[in-house]
Amino acid sequence: MEQMKAKVCLCGDHAVGKTSLIARFVHNVFGDKYIRTIGTKITSKEVIIDDPNGKGQINFIYQIWDIMGQRDYRNYMKDSYFYGCKGCIMVFDLTRPETLHDLDNWYGVINDVAGNVPAIVMANKVDLKDMREVDDNTLERFCGERGFSYHLTSAKSGDNVEDSFEEIGLLMLGVCRP
Repeated sequence: MEQMKAKVCLCGDHAVGKTSLIARFVHNVFGDKYIRTIGTKITSKEVIIDDPNGKGQINFIYQIWDIMGQRDYRNYMKDSYFYGCKGCIMVFDLTRPETLHDLDNWYGVINDVAGNVPAIVMANKVDLKDMREVDDNTLERFCGERGFSYHLTSAKSGDNVEDSFEEIGLLMLGVCRP
């Protein structure tokens, strides 16, 4: 079985749920206590992915970089955080519209360092239906104009978390293969 390893960065503003999404994906757990990420935290997970070219399966190793969301530090650490990145998951909070609009800045920083890497959007906290402030039309327009696919996710319930990581894994396969 072929084995591949790739660095994927999760980025987005503070408190959008990046760390919780990673915990859901890697350990299938959710904690509702907010703990601010200082710097970056690196986690890995091995997943078997069906080769999109029909050549069997691939043992894909995600090196997941959980990037702190504080805007003040974004430009200071960008080179060390995003160097070698092969894919990006941009996360925003459906209850805070400003976190969607800041994804342009996040992708710009990644693009400056890593180039035009595959990227998707995770619209997180879909479980907070009564607090949602970003509607489907706004999300579709934002992502469509930029060529990003998106997933409505919940770290709490696990909705679409696996699907999101699977999609970015498949996109990164195209970048990582010679």
